[in-house]
Amino acid sequence: MNENDFSGVRQLRRTKDGRIIAGVASGLGRYIGIDPNIIRAALAIATFFGGLGVGIYAIGWLLLPEEGKNSSIVQDLVSKNKDNPVWLDARAKAEQGWAKAEQSWSRTTHQRGPQNTAPTYPTHQEPAPYQAPAPQYPEAQRHDGPTPQA
Repeated sequence: MNENDFSGVRQLRRTKDGRIIAGVASGLGRYIGIDPNIIRAALAIATFFGGLGVGIYAIGWLLLPEEGKNSSIVQDLVSKNKDNPVWLDARAKAEQGWAKAEQSWSRTTHQRGPQNTAPTYPTHQEPAPYQAPAPQYPEAQRHDGPTPQA
């Protein structure tokens, strides 16, 4: 017997039977072992409250492979365009951005040092005594002599 035989392992796939739109809810329901209509209802409720359900369904449609296939839509798209100059440029820019983020992160952690990782907060102390500020009068209001009368 082959020790790498995974034929009995359940795989998360978009199904062809029970499909209404793209088979995401039916495939997820089959994988989890619940009725796909429960998943559809949850996605519909999430759609009414902020539109999240449509986004989740679209991500599932793009990332889950269809039943009988080994790769998803995104995997197929990437593998077909992996030698495209636009894809190579985008990949290089993403790697550069990631490297900059790592450098920035390492600089901030090294500046603080391992002993100063926790923020410091002021302790409870007696408040300083209140001193009223000295009154400040404009020069136009100051006069040394008697007040002129009209």
